[in-house]
Amino acid sequence: MKREILRIPSKAGSLKLIVLKYGVQDRKVPGILWIHGGGYETGMASMVYGSCGKMLAKKFGGIVVSPEYRLSLREEYPAALEDCYTALEYMYDHAEELSIDKNRIIVGGESAGGGLTAAVCLYARDQKRIPVAYQIPLYPMIDAFDTESSRNNHGQIWNTKRNHRAWKRYLGKIYGTSDIPKYASPSLENDYQGLPAAYTFVQDGEPFYTETLEYIDRLKEVGIHASLDVYHGDVHAFDLLQPWTKKAKAARKKLCDVYYDAMIHDFYRQ
Repeated sequence: MKREILRIPSKAGSLKLIVLKYGVQDRKVPGILWIHGGGYETGMASMVYGSCGKMLAKKFGGIVVSPEYRLSLREEYPAALEDCYTALEYMYDHAEELSIDKNRIIVGGESAGGGLTAAVCLYARDQKRIPVAYQIPLYPMIDAFDTESSRNNHGQIWNTKRNHRAWKRYLGKIYGTSDIPKYASPSLENDYQGLPAAYTFVQDGEPFYTETLEYIDRLKEVGIHASLDVYHGDVHAFDLLQPWTKKAKAARKKLCDVYYDAMIHDFYRQ
């Protein structure tokens, strides 16, 4: 593994990127933009070291880029999305020097990082400049309003109270209003056509269970290759926080299997 710390220009002045390189020799490899979780309010780019993004790049060869995006404790929406899209632009515009295959750029992340994954894919689709090949929004935080599973949820790690607080911090004055844009809460988008193929997993007792299922179902409704696996339990981010458990190991193994299949099929390009 080769590791680099980059600082690139951004709307905030500069943006820190952690870049991990696996299998880079004389060939271009997939580039994985991996976005950390933390309810949009906490977390750090270095969480990539324990992530599924690193696991996929290490196993199959790839470049992982993890942005130190602005958190809602510092700046509200759209700061985080701006930073993550800036990182995506950097990967695309500097693909040659990074040894990234511009046609195999993947966006993924956990929780709020999964929400930003969906948001970045939406924004990239609408900008029509950067083709995202595949998305991995793990148990994504994408619905700013209560769902069947996020309402009155007392699950471990994340629950209704923490969810409400995090969305309030992220959205500020527009929280709970009809002014919330789709790039802040991707579940509000009416048309998912043109988005990349997707895979995710989630536990059935955690707050984001309903929005995860709905996201995948709505992708499939418009003909996009999308799938998920559901594990029993109420531990949010179980693959990160309980990596030694059978469920976490099974979830990561299945992700590897699905990712390998997606690579064989050119990420189910539309």
